[in-house]
Amino acid sequence: PPRVMRIAEISSPEIRTVHGEEDDQHILFRFEAIVKQIETDSANKLPPDSATVNLRQCLTHLSQLAPFSNSLKLQIWKLSYRLWNVCVDISNTATIRSSSSTTTAEKQAELRHLTADLLSIASDVTGIPSPVIKSASFYYKTGLLWHNLRKFDLAAQCFERATDLISKLDVASITDTGERKLLLDLNLARSRTAWEVRDLNLAVALLNRSKSMLSGSCEDYMELAKQFMAFGKCSLSKNSEDADNRDLSEALKLMNEALESCEKGYGASRTPEEKVEIRGLRWKVLRFIAAIHLQKDEFESVIKCVKVLRDSAEGGDDHPSLSVLAMKAWLGLGRHNEAEKELRGMVIDRGIPEGVWVSSVEAYFSSAGTAGAETAKGVFLGLLGRCHVSAGAAVRVASRVLGGGGEGGKVRAKVVAELVSDERVVTLFAGKEAAKDRTAMHAVLWNCGADNFQSKDYQTSAELFEKSMLYIAHDTENRILRAKGYRVLCLCHLGLLQLDRAKEYIDEAEKLEPNVVCAFLKYKIYLQKKDIQGAITQIEAMTMCLDFQPDFLSLSAHEAVACSARPVAVASLSTMLNFYASGKSMPTAEVTVMRTLVTVLSQEPDNEQKILKTLKHAHTRASELGSDCFFGKEEVGRRELNWFAVTSWNYGTKTGHDKNYELSAEFLRLASNFYALVKGSDDENNVMACKSLVLSVSSMIALEFQRKAAMSETEVKQAVTLLDRAGQMLKSISAGNSVNDSQLNTIAPDLFYMHTFCAYDVQGRLNDIGSQLFTVKSFASSKACRPQYLLQIGLHASQGPRSNHEVATFALNECLSSFLSSPVPDYPNVALVVRKLIAIASIHKGDKDDDLVYSMYKQAYRIMVGLKEGEYPIEEGKWLAMTAWNRAAVPVRLGQIEMGKKWMNVGFDIAKHVPGMEVYKACMEDVLSKLEKKH
Repeated sequence: PPRVMRIAEISSPEIRTVHGEEDDQHILFRFEAIVKQIETDSANKLPPDSATVNLRQCLTHLSQLAPFSNSLKLQIWKLSYRLWNVCVDISNTATIRSSSSTTTAEKQAELRHLTADLLSIASDVTGIPSPVIKSASFYYKTGLLWHNLRKFDLAAQCFERATDLISKLDVASITDTGERKLLLDLNLARSRTAWEVRDLNLAVALLNRSKSMLSGSCEDYMELAKQFMAFGKCSLSKNSEDADNRDLSEALKLMNEALESCEKGYGASRTPEEKVEIRGLRWKVLRFIAAIHLQKDEFESVIKCVKVLRDSAEGGDDHPSLSVLAMKAWLGLGRHNEAEKELRGMVIDRGIPEGVWVSSVEAYFSSAGTAGAETAKGVFLGLLGRCHVSAGAAVRVASRVLGGGGEGGKVRAKVVAELVSDERVVTLFAGKEAAKDRTAMHAVLWNCGADNFQSKDYQTSAELFEKSMLYIAHDTENRILRAKGYRVLCLCHLGLLQLDRAKEYIDEAEKLEPNVVCAFLKYKIYLQKKDIQGAITQIEAMTMCLDFQPDFLSLSAHEAVACSARPVAVASLSTMLNFYASGKSMPTAEVTVMRTLVTVLSQEPDNEQKILKTLKHAHTRASELGSDCFFGKEEVGRRELNWFAVTSWNYGTKTGHDKNYELSAEFLRLASNFYALVKGSDDENNVMACKSLVLSVSSMIALEFQRKAAMSETEVKQAVTLLDRAGQMLKSISAGNSVNDSQLNTIAPDLFYMHTFCAYDVQGRLNDIGSQLFTVKSFASSKACRPQYLLQIGLHASQGPRSNHEVATFALNECLSSFLSSPVPDYPNVALVVRKLIAIASIHKGDKDDDLVYSMYKQAYRIMVGLKEGEYPIEEGKWLAMTAWNRAAVPVRLGQIEMGKKWMNVGFDIAKHVPGMEVYKACMEDVLSKLEKKH
């Protein structure tokens, strides 16, 4: 469908003109009214937001009514300038009152932006010189405000609007210096805004476009050079840490553009002042170019730049950074001599700031390493002589030299020790204002000393710790820190075995801060000096300290064992045991301390009494606390308990072999008590407990013979109690539930025999003859009985003050029967038993005992019949024959011929089977023949 035309388009031109001018006048009237109000209030405050909104609405309506007549354009220009001046007044007032804020500045910029927009709709007015340039200048100035407020989008909008206005002009025809300057400034400002929004290509392109806008003055070249340099600096600083070659190349390109502008500007300079200014800028650009080359490791280029700067006309550049750049470049080229010259040259140059030469010292040392330590020290001390050096600089240098690590640590530490001990350096840290740096220096030296101490370089660490003491204030607040320093110096000299020096330091530390650490270090010194009594005394001193902890006793014991000072270790462990009864928390289990104490005591001779005391104490504590609580639970506790039991057993047998029967009895009795504590004791533990009890009684019996004094009644009762316990265990063992037959055959016989033997002996002391016989008969009927055991019992029962012929006769008869029933009888023992039986029967003869003795001879004869020659002991055979023959003498003299013949015949019969009695046999035969003839 055809487009519907607006009324204004249908009306005639004359009608539209009349109505348009009326509307324009109306809008301008409103605009002017708002401006007047703003002018009235501008001295006091910013216009309200409503005024700005109304102005923007008026501007919008007015712009829709374009084009305007020239008279209206002039009115718009007047209003624009009036509004601009109001903005200027508001800005000046805010500056005077120092009340400008971001919000205020944004409102001012918005008002100026509105003013520039108002002026732009009448920029082609006639009668005003360079209206477009003036309109563009409003946008330029407003854009600068937005740029400063970092509203880069609005700034770019203003700069682009100004550029659009100027683009309508013939730039080449502009001859006014100020107007051309505006063109350059506008382009540079637009470039800066593009750089801020990261449109780098546009920013650089705008700078290059600015070259065509230069007026040829030195000032313009300088402005352009400064902008190129500013972009280069931004690029360089932005990428200073992680720059790649592309970024650095871009920075270098920008700096080269700046240098080129400087060269052209120098050629365009007219006055000496301009030459000086442009030359200074050129040197600055060259320094940045050198820095970029240094960052790119292009060291030769750095040297060239420095050479150009130093060899320039009018004396050359003497900026402090040149020495740093040159030194780092020489270091990069590996030419340390030239680098050292540059570094030492800084000492002469008073214009070099402290931070510069300190960083230079750091850089030189980082590259030169240990070889540069002496140079660093020399430079620093040289600087002290020519200028004020801060304490912070000294800390940085010391930290850098010490912080190198690796090879050459001793050399660096020595250099720093010499540096920090110099009086001039120490003076830098005097006063309260240097407290922070003093603390920092102390920390640097202390940390390095600690590192060397850990690597066991005690000499170096001692030197560093000693120098660190120079940086601790001698006041009450630092007493503890100084005491700490003395203690660590004591440790260093202990490591160097300089014991007297160590003692001096720990004495000083104790004066400042007496504590358990000082007491322990003194203890270590006594140990190193082999002063046993001094060390033991110091253990007591440790326990008296207010901050004492039992850990120190454990540590003391370890130190004493390491130094082979066993008496000291014993004292430490014994003292430690005293704390367990109090219930105090301890670092080590009580059982571990006791085990260790026994182990240490066992390494010295003649300590059995002390070992027994410790083992008894362990048993007492186990009884008080409970086995699980004292020894531990499950497998760990079982092993601990077993260790104490076995140790007691071993010492019982050892002291028994050494004939120290009193201690042996006690050790063995204690062993049985430990074995009894084992829950669910197995067969082996039961046997060991029983053996311990029996051997304990055996030792008591042996002690009686040793001291030749009878047991006391108390001892006898104790022995009886022990044997009763052993007897109960033996019943359990022999019952078949605890051990099998093979175990019984290998373990029980000896044990049963020992128990029987000891029981017989103790019962004899109680004159309990019936119990003795019962005990031996019970043993004889047991599976554990052996003829050898009965022989020993019989022999023992047949002699001594408490002999028992009934037991002896029974035991020997049982023994004889067992020997004879053997497939291979032991005839020497048979002969011994026969002789003993004959002797017992002869001594204890009753009415019938003569026949009993005779029967024993006849039994011996029957035994000998059929034996090979010499199988029965010859001497025993002779004894039997001779004693039997001699027994006939008394009956014959008394006229008891038949009785005498009986004894003669048995003696003669025995002699027949004894080799070597031929002569005796002939005599016997003659005597018998004569006796037969007479009777």
